[in-house]
Amino acid sequence: MKSLKKKKVALSKREKLFCLSFVNSLDAELSAKEAGYTKNPKNKGQALLLNSGIADEIARLKSLRERAMKNSSVLGLEKLAFSSISDAVSLLYMDSPTKEKLNSMDLFMVQEIKKPKDGAMEIKFFDRLKALEKLSGLTTQNESSGSLLDAINLGAQNLQEEG
Repeated sequence: MKSLKKKKVALSKREKLFCLSFVNSLDAELSAKEAGYTKNPKNKGQALLLNSGIADEIARLKSLRERAMKNSSVLGLEKLAFSSISDAVSLLYMDSPTKEKLNSMDLFMVQEIKKPKDGAMEIKFFDRLKALEKLSGLTTQNESSGSLLDAINLGAQNLQEEG
C-alpha cells in the first residue's frame, strides 16, 4: 500500500519571502511582487497560494504570528495593570514639556489627555481593573499562567517597590 503522508517539499527563498509577505499583507499580488516575481505577479501570486507547500508554510507562519500576538496582548495588559502613573502625574506639573521629554516619559497607561481653554490639564487613564479582568480571562484559558490573585499580588509588590 502507498503511504498517504505528504512529502514535504523545501521552499525556495522567494517562496518563503512570498509566504512571509502574504501573512503580513494578505495580498497575493503584492506578496508576489515583494518576493521578486515580476512577470504577471497577480497570476503568480494566485498560483503560489494553490501550492500545498506554500499553504502549509503560510498556515505555520499564521500560527506563530497568532501566538506572538497573544503574548504581546498579555504583556500589554500586564503593563496597563501594573505600570506606574508617576510620569503622567509629573506631566501635570510641567509648564511646557519638550518633545524629547515627552518621548522619554512612560505614558502607556494614559488613555486621553485634554487641555481645556482654562489652562488645566485632564488625564484619563486606562482602567486597571478591566486589564486585570482580561488577564484573568486569559489565564483561565492558559493554565500555565497565574491566577487573578497572583496578578493582584504582583501589582501590590510593584506598588510597594515604587513607594
